[in-house]
Amino acid sequence: MAWSHEKLRFSCIDNIGLKQLWKLIALDTATSANSNSNNNKSSNVEQPKTNSSDSNTNSNNNNNNNTEGLAIPYDNCDNLAAYLNLQRVEQARMQEPSMPTTQQRMSLLKFLAINALELSAPATPLLLQQQQQQTQSKPNGWMQLSGHPESIVPTTAGIVRKRIVGIEDSEVLAYRQISQEPKTSQIVPAFYGLREMHSQHFIELQDLLSGFKDPCVMDIKLGSRTFLESEVSNQTLRPDLYQKMIAVDASAPTQAEHEAQAITKLRYMLFRESLSSSQSKGFRIEALRLRGRPPLKDLKTCRSSEQISQTIEQFLAARRSVQKELLKRLKQMRLVIEQSPFFNRHEIIGSSMFIVYDDQRVGAWLIDFAKSRQLPPQLSINHRSPWTPGNREEGLLHGMDELIHAFEEVYARSGSHRGCLKI
Repeated sequence: MAWSHEKLRFSCIDNIGLKQLWKLIALDTATSANSNSNNNKSSNVEQPKTNSSDSNTNSNNNNNNNTEGLAIPYDNCDNLAAYLNLQRVEQARMQEPSMPTTQQRMSLLKFLAINALELSAPATPLLLQQQQQQTQSKPNGWMQLSGHPESIVPTTAGIVRKRIVGIEDSEVLAYRQISQEPKTSQIVPAFYGLREMHSQHFIELQDLLSGFKDPCVMDIKLGSRTFLESEVSNQTLRPDLYQKMIAVDASAPTQAEHEAQAITKLRYMLFRESLSSSQSKGFRIEALRLRGRPPLKDLKTCRSSEQISQTIEQFLAARRSVQKELLKRLKQMRLVIEQSPFFNRHEIIGSSMFIVYDDQRVGAWLIDFAKSRQLPPQLSINHRSPWTPGNREEGLLHGMDELIHAFEEVYARSGSHRGCLKI
């Protein structure tokens, strides 16, 4: 009987007989597993053959002898503390010295899980602490190219948990609606629902790196703008943003802005977008990771067509089969977006194209919907038109068009021996 962390959180059950049945099943499973392991390790002598009834009797006797410390009747104890005290005394007296410490801990955890049938969830602080430690430990091969480091929590079961504000978060609403569209749900990470842990809310999503071995990964931000209109509606002149602008490019402010020594947030955000290829091409390469090397996260200023092509060439390493599969996937994703009811009714800000491949597999998904917003009923967008304040266009499909064009160019010239940008 396998115990997952989800099974360690039980609600109250009124049927006492059912509680005792669960205890008997789990304790019997633990004792059987321990006795079998001990028997296998302690004896290499061939046992005489017996009939089935004798075999069962001997097996039961061995289980009772080898796990006497786990057979303490719980009904004879007044509470959990009393049971644990007896448990520790018996384990100290009866347990073999060779028994691993981890096995001892699991025996205790199994008992606590069983006892949780008489408690309201969550079971005990010990179980929660173990779950938190396992959740926070990053599995082998885990990486996060961009975003806030603490926003994504990997698990060990092919699932990641992304921290959200609450159950009405825009990303929750987005994934719920997308999951109702069979084709659209295939171009985003699989959505497994909500989870609340330690007073924080998470959505559970497919771990897109699961199953890949030492992959190459690229994160591409889509859209001509990466800010909501509501974020730049304030027309207050801000000296701090002017100082940020001239620190990057002293010639960027206009004469009027130099005189005022202040700019609006909208002006600063548009300036920042112009530093990358977002404004001109509708996408920018945020970060990438090449096989056997640490991630590179300072690629936002890669904005010319030549720089983008060379970066993609370096990423794909002239592997035409990978290039062909990615082009097929990107074009299929574009078609799905064009036909999707969700994308037809939503403004999509700050989403990314996540591309990953290794020697065996190729994948691409659209991720990040924290800034997706449903459009007013009277408004429609095509995701390609230039943005003007109020029209809600964000250039998502314009970015897809340009990205596909860039990959097509790389594929067309991948047979040549021209030098690639050395990253």
